[in-house]
Amino acid sequence: MNNDHYCVILAGGKGRRLWPYSRDKRPKQFIDFFGCGKTQLQITFDRFAAILDKKNIFVCTNREYADMVKEQLPDCPPENILAEPVSRNTAPSVAWAVTCIDAINPKANVVVTPSDLYIVDEHKFDDNILKGLDFVASHDDLLTMGVKPTRPEPGYGYIQLGEPVDTEGVYRVTSFTEKPEREFAKIFVESGEFYWNTGLFLGNAKVFKRSLQRIFRDVQGSMEDLNEPVTSEKKNIPFDELYSSYPNLSIDYSVLEHCSNVCMMTCDFGWADLGTWHSIYEFKHRSDGDNVIIDSDVILDDCEDNVVKLPKGKIGVINGLKGYIIVEKDNVLLVCKKSDSSSLIRKYVNEVQMNKGEEFV
Repeated sequence: MNNDHYCVILAGGKGRRLWPYSRDKRPKQFIDFFGCGKTQLQITFDRFAAILDKKNIFVCTNREYADMVKEQLPDCPPENILAEPVSRNTAPSVAWAVTCIDAINPKANVVVTPSDLYIVDEHKFDDNILKGLDFVASHDDLLTMGVKPTRPEPGYGYIQLGEPVDTEGVYRVTSFTEKPEREFAKIFVESGEFYWNTGLFLGNAKVFKRSLQRIFRDVQGSMEDLNEPVTSEKKNIPFDELYSSYPNLSIDYSVLEHCSNVCMMTCDFGWADLGTWHSIYEFKHRSDGDNVIIDSDVILDDCEDNVVKLPKGKIGVINGLKGYIIVEKDNVLLVCKKSDSSSLIRKYVNEVQMNKGEEFV
């Protein structure tokens, strides 16, 4: 294993797009969602522990979830669990992580990964990641991993290929479009020039830091002040106040929209973002009638094109539904049209939170 290779797992999100199964107190990354015996976070950690030294794996989460991370990842060094005092999206999380890694190893090459990726071919994935880490070790570019789209999915980001560089399968990024309308997504797929953004970003620590410093230049402290959060008083700014001053930006938007030195590697390891019910439906194996049953005991009659996820110990008997999401978890049952699920769930979460209380969210 190359001791200069590091990984940052992003595990601080609330996963509300998978409500009500993913809840604020225990989001999707901490759940054994598919009944395989491991949570999404554990699967992600094990995936990278197979190719990197465990002491080189960092996890960014929220303080509210730090104890869950420690419980689920006993092999992750406690000092590698970076617990954010306030949610500021993924770009500040990555800024903190690469600052800490750079202080440990200035020659570090870093891969940043979401905690909820579904990978089909793990061996191809390993090969692509190691090839990508070798690329950023010798290039002052940020690198994203793209996969060929299989359908016009409006819930994903699309990266347009530019000119090839000196490494096979790596190209300059020409443009990026986040979650286009379905008609535009169809045009992108048909053109053959666009790839899905997997949310995997690689770069050496120096390039990551320089790129993020330009984006965060108006923040009241320097990124170096993030290195020792417990004792950092270099500018008389407590760490919580310093971190809170960072803008709410995703690493995808920060890198793909604001950085010019970005390349993309074309990958074929098979990928899905398991962030929405619709994406799970598109990717998971379907039973008779094109229904997706997720670790649940159900009897379906005259049902088509549905996603069903029920608690253990319950039987669902469903008749006559076509194109729906049926999910029950604790004190909430959700039944809604699959085609409009992303916008509907966002609406319902806000409505339930305001009118019924936090215990339902």
